Amino acid sequence: MAEEVRGYLAQLGLRSLDEAVGRVELLRQRTTGDERADALDLSPLIAPPEHLDEPRRFEARVELQDPRSDLGDEVMADAFQRVWDGDEIDLHYGIRNKDRAIGAALSGAIALEYGTLPPLGTARLRFEGSAGQSFGAFVTHGVELELVGEANDYVGKGMGGGTIVVRPPANDASVVQGSAAGSPVLAGNTCLYGATGGELFVAGSVGERFAVRNSGALAIVEGVGDHCCEYMTGGTVVVLGRVGSNLGAGMTGGQAFVWDPEAERLMSRINTDLVEAIRPEPDALVELRWLVERHVERTESLRGAELLKVWDQATEQLWHILPRERVRRIEGGAARQVSAL
Repeated sequence: MAEEVRGYLAQLGLRSLDEAVGRVELLRQRTTGDERADALDLSPLIAPPEHLDEPRRFEARVELQDPRSDLGDEVMADAFQRVWDGDEIDLHYGIRNKDRAIGAALSGAIALEYGTLPPLGTARLRFEGSAGQSFGAFVTHGVELELVGEANDYVGKGMGGGTIVVRPPANDASVVQGSAAGSPVLAGNTCLYGATGGELFVAGSVGERFAVRNSGALAIVEGVGDHCCEYMTGGTVVVLGRVGSNLGAGMTGGQAFVWDPEAERLMSRINTDLVEAIRPEPDALVELRWLVERHVERTESLRGAELLKVWDQATEQLWHILPRERVRRIEGGAARQVSAL
């Protein structure tokens, strides 16, 4: 490609791409043979400047966005010492999409002091608004984040403990209508990436690559995009709604539950190289119901509440996605029980 570009530049009498900047007199509108395309008048785009002696390049200084968030520093200042002292605190903040990785600094300081042990106190932090990327990244024990609004990509990235709750405002249209199929999209792509622990409850849908490389976190959401649970080795994921394609690709551990009330051809969306979908066993149904009840308690989810109302009828709409080896163990255990009878 570089050699081809070099040849084109030579044909134009130029030695580099830098010399081509601003040389609009070298451009011509070509005929495509398409009547509509050829009718376009591109002359304003390729007209040479009136003053040829002026610089052809526009340069402007762009201030780089400060990677640190004032909100993150504020949370750290408000909460760390009180958590260290063993206090149970509740703090409230507004949040904007420029506020990134909120909770990471506080969690890092706690982990530095306590390691994998929970601290003496607990910080319950509530935010309202639109969170920037990596909301709740690397959250650890002793930190509970609740977001009333929406978040960008990487929610809960690398979290090892604690709790993250994302729920829509009370005036959200889909919440007001109470539509089971209309869960709002509340978080972006690659949420829960590389998580090792903790809990995530989202009363809405999330984007693609949810829970990739999850190895120990619990998560409940109400819809996911493509590649959910990719390379997952542990933990539990519950999806109360539609899923995208390639579910469970490379998944060697953990488990996923899916509620599929609209019969959205779930089986065709699972990557069956390493996992299978089966109907939940009685013990798994008990576990799943408990998880859904917790989801409703933490998020006031209408969709979760609807599932609980029709639980007995919904058992034929529930799927348990597991690695093949674990499915074989379940089937083997059931066979041994039958033979014992």
